[in-house]
Amino acid sequence: MRPLRRIAARLVALVRADASGVRAGFYALCVSAATGLIAGLTLGAISGTLEDLPGLLVLVPAAIGMRGNVFGALGSRLGTAIHTGTFRPTLRRDTIVGQNLAAAFSLSLGLALLLALLAKVVAVAFGLSGTIPIADFVVVSGLGGAISSVALAGITVVVAEISTRRGWDLDNVSAPIVTSAGDVVTLPSLWLATLLTRRHGVTEAIAVAFAIVAVVGIVRAWRSELLVLRSIVRESVPILVVAGAVDIVAGLTVEKRLASFAAFPALLVIIPPFLGQSGALGGILVSRISTKMHLGIVDPQRFRLRGFGEDIALVALYAVPVYAMVGLSSDLVSAMSGLRSPGALDVIGVAIVAGAATFVALVVVAAVAAIASYRLGLDPDNHGIPAVTSSLDLLGSIALILAIVLFGFG
Repeated sequence: MRPLRRIAARLVALVRADASGVRAGFYALCVSAATGLIAGLTLGAISGTLEDLPGLLVLVPAAIGMRGNVFGALGSRLGTAIHTGTFRPTLRRDTIVGQNLAAAFSLSLGLALLLALLAKVVAVAFGLSGTIPIADFVVVSGLGGAISSVALAGITVVVAEISTRRGWDLDNVSAPIVTSAGDVVTLPSLWLATLLTRRHGVTEAIAVAFAIVAVVGIVRAWRSELLVLRSIVRESVPILVVAGAVDIVAGLTVEKRLASFAAFPALLVIIPPFLGQSGALGGILVSRISTKMHLGIVDPQRFRLRGFGEDIALVALYAVPVYAMVGLSSDLVSAMSGLRSPGALDVIGVAIVAGAATFVALVVVAAVAAIASYRLGLDPDNHGIPAVTSSLDLLGSIALILAIVLFGFG
C-alpha cells in the first residue's frame, strides 16, 4: 500500500503543479470524444457503402490508425522538441519542423499504398467474398490518405504552436486532438474517395498515378541528405508497417462482425470514438514516458513503476469519465440520428467493460513500447505512438466485440 500512497501523493502534486496542463489534457480528450462521435456517425451513415464495397471495412481502421500513428508520432516529436528547446515555428524544409512534416507526408502516402495492398491480400486470404478490386483499394486508401494528411499536418503544427504560447504540455494535448482529428478527417476523406471507385479506366489510372507518387516520395525521403528527415523515415517504416498489419487485422475482426453491428448501428457509432480515445490515452502515457526518458528522469535500463506511476494514475483519472462519456454520447447521438440502439445503459456498459479491459492493455503496451524502443537505441517518439495506437486498435476492437457478446448483442 505504501507505493500506491506515494504514487497518489505524486499525482496530487502533479495536478497541483500543472493544473492548467492537466485540465488542458482533459479538455482535449473531451474534444476528442466529441469529434470521435462525428466519425462514428459517419461510419454508421456509410454502412450501406461498406456493404456495397465488400472488404472496404478491413481498410478503414488501418487507414484511420495510420493517420493517427504518423501524425501522433509527429506531435510526440514536436513535444520533445518543445521540452528540449529546439522547436521553432517555421516550415522551412531544412528546419526541425520542416523535416518532420516532410517525413510525415512521405510516410503517410507510402504507407497508404501498402495498406491498400495488405487490405486486399488479407480480405481474399480470409475468404471475404466479392471483395473490391485492388485499384479501388488503392484509390480509397491513397486519395483518402492524401486529403486527410494535409489537414492533420496543419492541425498538429497549430496545436504545437498554441501549446508553446500558452505553456501547455504538448504530451497531454497532442495525442487526443490529433487522433480524434484523424478519425473525423479520414472517414469523410475515404468516403469521398469511394466516389472514384468502380469507374472503368479512370480508377485504374488514378491508382497507378498515386502508386508512382507514393513510391517516389518514400524513396526520396529514405535517401534524403537531411539527417532528421532520413532518420525519421528509416526508423518509422518498420514499426509503421507492423502497425498497419495489426490495424488490418483489427479491420478484419470488425468486418467479420459487420452483421452484428448492422443490427444495432449505435454499436457501430461507438467504434471510432472508443478506439480513438483508447489511442489518445495510450498516446498521452507513452508520450509522457518518452519525454521523461529524453530528459533523463526515467532510466529505461531499470524498469520501476515509481518513475512513471503518477503518469499511469493520471491517465486512469482521465479514462474513467472518458469511457463513460463515449458510451452515453454514442447512444444520444444515435437516438438523435435515428440509428437503432440496444439502450443507453447497455451501450454505456459495453463502453465501460471494454474500456476497463483496454486500459490494462494500454498501460502494458505503452510502457513496453517506450522502454523497449529506448533500449534498442531507437527514438521512442517514433515508435511509441504507432505501437500503442495500432495495438489498441486491435485489442480495443476485440474488447468491444467481447463486451458486445457479453451483453448478448453479438
